[in-house]
Amino acid sequence: MESNDAGEGTRLQKVLANAGVASRRASEQLIVEGRVRVNGAVVTELGTRIDPQRDLVDVDGTAVQLDASKRYVMLNKPTGVVSSMRDDRGRPDLRRFTKDWPERLFNVGRLDADTSGLLVLTNDGELAQVLAHPSFGVTKVYIAKVRGTVTAQTIARLTRGIELEDGPIRADKARLLDASAGSSLVELTLHSGRNRIVRRMMAEVGHPVLELVRRQFGPLHLGTLPVGRARELTKVELGALLTLSRTAPNAPSAGVEHEADADREGTQ
Repeated sequence: MESNDAGEGTRLQKVLANAGVASRRASEQLIVEGRVRVNGAVVTELGTRIDPQRDLVDVDGTAVQLDASKRYVMLNKPTGVVSSMRDDRGRPDLRRFTKDWPERLFNVGRLDADTSGLLVLTNDGELAQVLAHPSFGVTKVYIAKVRGTVTAQTIARLTRGIELEDGPIRADKARLLDASAGSSLVELTLHSGRNRIVRRMMAEVGHPVLELVRRQFGPLHLGTLPVGRARELTKVELGALLTLSRTAPNAPSAGVEHEADADREGTQ
């Protein structure tokens, strides 16, 4: 990418510093070393100017968010809460978890009221639209407490594939974590966004779900975040999430920021 020192825009090193990547001097060093790309092209000229509202920047292959107005929050959603900012039936919704942020946040995908775990809240409509779209298939990891003793044969069946009323489905990974007192803990990794897919899969193999938690969404891990608590993503987490979203083969255009766009993923 050629230098555009006299043109419009903001110097790249200033943009990187404003985004919190590094100090201005350290950002200059990153550029000189060829570790910064703008719209996929390596930039080494310090005079380069970019448009932070339009250009995509990554450092060492990790995407950088240049728009400081965007907010990204991880929530450990409790059971009994619907994945909506407005529930016309008066049920507990997600608004109680967004009061600490002035931006209008909305959820990326959904978890049904009986499922707890990791839910992403954001005001980044483009990212939400990509990550929640069924065709993108973000990997999710669930821990399901199910009725009965799950056998190795059942685990193999889940990964081999089963037939549901809306077509075949198989887990990317499945493993038995524990079995005792008439119930089992199963970890399932899936990229499907089909409606209540985990519950339907386990019911089909004869082990109805008693409790369900989503522990992972793409590169994000719930970790030790307590149930009912929310926190902003770290820079590392955000970089990983943005990098993932930019790999979408048919990423939708920016500028659509409303809750409906974030609700395309099936509940679990």
